[in-house]
Amino acid sequence: MAIVKRVAYILMIIGALVWGMIGLFNFNLVAFIFDNISVVISRIIYTLVGVAGIVGIIGLFMPDDEY
Repeated sequence: MAIVKRVAYILMIIGALVWGMIGLFNFNLVAFIFDNISVVISRIIYTLVGVAGIVGIIGLFMPDDEY
């Protein structure tokens, strides 16, 4: 489970940076990188970041030895 937790944290950091760039500069990095390739890839990335957020929320309410 430690690997899942680390991957989730990395994805949450990436998501936070993307949202920060949208808020500060009105620049969506994911759309910029993947817009011409595929909308599906962008949706997958956003979904993975969302799932990582759910894993992070679960981790807040579970003791470290169980998570």
